[in-house]
Amino acid sequence: MPQTDRVKIFDTTLRDGEQSPGATMTHEEKLEIAQLLDEMGVDIIEAGFPIASEGDFKAVSEIARATRNASICGLARANFKDIDRCWEAVRHARHPRIHTFIGTSPLHRAIPNLDKDQMAERIHETVTHARNLCEDVQWSPMDATRTEHDYLCRVVEIAIRAGATTINIPDTVGYTAPRESAALIAMLLERVPGADAITFATHCHNDLGMATANSLAAVEAGARQVECTINGLGERAGNTALEEVVMALKVRHDILPFRTGIDTTKIMNISRRVATVSGFPVQFNKAIVGKNAFAHESGIHQDGMLKNAETFEIMRPQDVGLNDTNLVMGKHSGRAALRAKLKELGFDLADNQLNDVFVRFKDLADRKKEVFDEDLIALVLQNDASQDRLKLKHLRVICGTDGPQKADIVLEIDGQERSATATGDGPVDATFNAVKSLFPHGATLQIYQVHAVTEGTDAQATVSVRLEEQGRISTGQSADTDTVVASAKAYINAINRLIVRREKTAPGADTKTVSYRDAG
Repeated sequence: MPQTDRVKIFDTTLRDGEQSPGATMTHEEKLEIAQLLDEMGVDIIEAGFPIASEGDFKAVSEIARATRNASICGLARANFKDIDRCWEAVRHARHPRIHTFIGTSPLHRAIPNLDKDQMAERIHETVTHARNLCEDVQWSPMDATRTEHDYLCRVVEIAIRAGATTINIPDTVGYTAPRESAALIAMLLERVPGADAITFATHCHNDLGMATANSLAAVEAGARQVECTINGLGERAGNTALEEVVMALKVRHDILPFRTGIDTTKIMNISRRVATVSGFPVQFNKAIVGKNAFAHESGIHQDGMLKNAETFEIMRPQDVGLNDTNLVMGKHSGRAALRAKLKELGFDLADNQLNDVFVRFKDLADRKKEVFDEDLIALVLQNDASQDRLKLKHLRVICGTDGPQKADIVLEIDGQERSATATGDGPVDATFNAVKSLFPHGATLQIYQVHAVTEGTDAQATVSVRLEEQGRISTGQSADTDTVVASAKAYINAINRLIVRREKTAPGADTKTVSYRDAG
């Protein structure tokens, strides 16, 4: 394809993204993210604002020395001191770039108290100075979308004549709509002498939720550089998200016939890393990289996905570095999705087995926001407990800082319900004491383990209990969103298995473990 169809990706995660309140990254984290961006194929990395601090200067300098492929850019205000400091930081890069800017809208011209002619002169002087230092100079009229068109054309022409090789048109406050973004680029290309010899860039903020749409509209109109950040990180509502632009160009190549040099399979990895180091988690329903972007819970959607993934997905998870689609199991899921998920986990169930698991799955799904793979495994491993002599019917515990802790329990023992109340050192100890008061035994508790098999405060706890009585060993396991309930069930399961051991072996004759798992 001709070079005019190549769109450069300018990533400013380390500069504009880090300006998000609370998103400051350490020196080592900046170097790591820069390396990931370079490996991904980003064309230009805006590594920071060198004049802002000694730490920023050092980070930009080291990134400039370490980066192998991308151009390394530093930001500078429209004065010689900023520009000189920027050049010191980027000069050792294989492809250095100076990015200088000044606000050109009426609101921004009022801040330095410059009239139009004075500002035009400053633009000429500072861009010329930058170009005398560096062959690659980018200039931005901050708040360009609210600058008078005639004046915008005038200062863009001045910057081009002074040596700027890239002219960036920022929608600094996220005010523009897509058709306005496209019209602005088209107007500049038509009216400004020399515009066809340089690259126009677009930098859009997301205050009205249109940053990506505005950027793509600008590309359609002739912009050939998109400024963006990983996960859309940035001030206020953020910026155009790199992953959204790149995947939109990939998926809708029919109407956006442009290409980038980005390796899209690295998108998910860098997205997660930036979320970690910045402290800004990605919202679940975020396009491309959100947890739910390739997740399906609706039974209708899951059934469609199982038959043909294209029914509900316009791109493959593998395209962004994921292994596969995630069929999220929840209360809206149907039998077909459950069967497919269980088969994926290694369980090929007969229809009657599936129906049994499905009933218990629906019951669990009503109590949990999301049912995870580990939850399903626990459900499948539940055996038929119809012949058990002890069954838990009711449990209520009282616990807290004021002891002793107490448990009220109702058990069905050999078909008859019996109740008891006991205290103990904590709710689990109290529960075990209550069980023992109703069904006395001489077994000792050898192992008690709790493991949260899934994430979140509504996670299922899997409890394992091991009892020993005169050489007989039995274990019980149970999973429940209530840890004390899971503990009670596991303890009771172990006792039921111990009873079986009593009936089948003489004391000490066989010490093999009898295991029972219940996820009810």
